[in-house]
Amino acid sequence: MKKLILILVIATSILACKKTKFDPEGPTDVRIKNISDQTFSMVIVNTSGGIDTLGNVLPGALSEYGRFEKAFIKAEVSAKINGQIFSTGAVDYRGLTYMGQVKMTYEVWISDFNNKKLDLKVVYPLDAPLD
Repeated sequence: MKKLILILVIATSILACKKTKFDPEGPTDVRIKNISDQTFSMVIVNTSGGIDTLGNVLPGALSEYGRFEKAFIKAEVSAKINGQIFSTGAVDYRGLTYMGQVKMTYEVWISDFNNKKLDLKVVYPLDAPLD
């Protein structure tokens, strides 16, 4: 009888456990590191899991983290530089793997000043797991 009660208590405990509030693909905390020699104003990040404005980022500096439902190794980033909009351009997210539940940094730089193009890469290792 004691074994039956113990089994019922364990089964009830397992069934009462709640799922995590996060999905495996996210959320992901994202920040920008400006590795150019220009100030990025009004930085906007689109990870396909949301769009967020991360503010201004000085040369060599990091933005604050923005939380996105999901993020990938690529993202669409735009910023105003000397009054003109620069962008990485639209991203096709099909086939890309989620970064998961982490804090991560995109390093962003000006790849073509005349055509107002930015480029980016994910900094590895990732910053940290989510809190």
